[in-house]
Amino acid sequence: MLPPNLDALRDTDLNDPYYVPTAGSGALIPQLSPFRNRLREKGFTFSFTYKGEANGLFAGGRPGEKGTSYVHELTLQAIFDLGKMDPRLGGWSVHTLVMERAGKAIQGPRVGESYVGLQEVYSLSGNVVAHLVDLYAEKKFRNNTLDVIFGRMSLTHVFATSPLLCSFMVTCSAPVAIKQNPGMSVYPKATWGARIRFRPTWDTAIQIGAYSVGALNENPSGWAWGAEHATGISLPIEFTWQPFLTRNRLPGHYVLGYAHDTTRYADKIGSALPSAVAAQVPGARSAPSDMFWLEADQMVYRLGGRNMMAGGYLMGGYIHVTPRAVNVSDQLYGGISLVGVIPSRMTDRLGMMFSWYKVSNRRRQSEQLALDGGYGLPSGVYGVQHSSDVIEAYYGIDALPGLLVQPEFQYMIHPGETHKIRNAGMMGLKVIANL
Repeated sequence: MLPPNLDALRDTDLNDPYYVPTAGSGALIPQLSPFRNRLREKGFTFSFTYKGEANGLFAGGRPGEKGTSYVHELTLQAIFDLGKMDPRLGGWSVHTLVMERAGKAIQGPRVGESYVGLQEVYSLSGNVVAHLVDLYAEKKFRNNTLDVIFGRMSLTHVFATSPLLCSFMVTCSAPVAIKQNPGMSVYPKATWGARIRFRPTWDTAIQIGAYSVGALNENPSGWAWGAEHATGISLPIEFTWQPFLTRNRLPGHYVLGYAHDTTRYADKIGSALPSAVAAQVPGARSAPSDMFWLEADQMVYRLGGRNMMAGGYLMGGYIHVTPRAVNVSDQLYGGISLVGVIPSRMTDRLGMMFSWYKVSNRRRQSEQLALDGGYGLPSGVYGVQHSSDVIEAYYGIDALPGLLVQPEFQYMIHPGETHKIRNAGMMGLKVIANL
C-alpha cells in the first residue's frame, strides 16, 4: 500500500488485480524468475496455477452419502503487452486464459443441493480438458483513467466480484444469485462483448458493458463458437466508490450495479409442471430479466502492507433478480476477512461468511401447483422450496511463496431449500499453487 502522501489512484485506473481473483504471492519455482523477467521485458507474461478443492460431508445431507468429493482446475494465463513489442501500440494488450477442470462436486450427490455450488471450481463448467475462457484485447487511455476491453471474456472478471468474495468457495467467482443468471456469463463461462471503464474522479469509477447472452450449458469447451445461439444482450452498468477512510487511509470498495438482459425467459411458474400444463397457467408469460447488486467491503485495520488486501475487512452484499426468470431471486451475505489473527502468521487470512438464499416465488408457486395437480416434483427437488443458508469459514495459510493451503468448514441449513434433508456439515481443504 502506498503511503498517504502518494495517492496513485488520483491518476490511474482501478487496478485489475483487485477485480481478477488471485491468491497467494510469488511462485513455487523461483528459478524461473530470470526467464519470466526477460519475457516480461519483451512484452509477454504468463502464469500457471493449480487449484484443488476437497470437501467432505461428515454430518447431515442425503442419507448414506457421507464422504469426500474432490475437484480441481489447472489454469494457464498469458498477457501480451503490445506496447512493449511495438511502441506504436502503446496501451494495447491481449489477454488469454485456458483451463482444465475435473472431479465430482459435493453439492448434488452428497448434500442434495441444486442451486448453491459449494465448491467453486466445479460450479459452472464441470469436466473439461481445455476450456477457453478469455481471448480479448485491452486498450488504456488518458493515463489509465479510461480502459476499454473487447473480445471473448467472462463478465465477472470485472463486474460484481472481488478477491475477498473469491477467497470463499461458495461465492467465487461471484455470488450464487449472479452465477445462475445466463445474462451474467460468470467465470469460467465466456461470451462475446465489450466493456468501458472510466474514472471521473480519483475515488470513483463507472463501467458499462454489452455482452451476448446464451444458455449456460452451451459450448462447455469454450471453443465451439458456432454452436452458440445468442438469445439476447446483457447490458450491465456498475458504479464503484473506492474511498480511503480515517487518518489511516483504510481502503473500501462500495459497488452498485444493474444489468438488463433482453432475453425473453420462460416464466418460472411453469418450470416444475409438464409442458402442456405449464402453457395453460394463468398469468404465465415470458419476459426479460433485470438484476441489481450492492456489494461492499471496508478495511478496518491495516497489517503489513504487501498490497491492498493486507488488512482486516468487513464485507456484505445483496443481490436481486427478476423472480420470473430465475430459481434463486435473492441473496444476502455478510462476513469478515482478517489477516494476522495469529501474531506470528502475519500473511495468513481468516474468513467467515453467512449467506442467505431465497427461491423465486414463481418457482415456489410452480412446485406447489405440481403437487396440487398430482404431477410430482422434478428430479432433485425434495419438496416445495423456500430458502437456505450457508455458513463458511476458512483459514488461509500462506505456506510458501506461491502456495496457499486453506482448511475449510461449511454448514448448510435446509439443503435443497426444503426441510426434507438434514442440515449438512462439511470440512475440506483448498490448495492453490502458482508455478
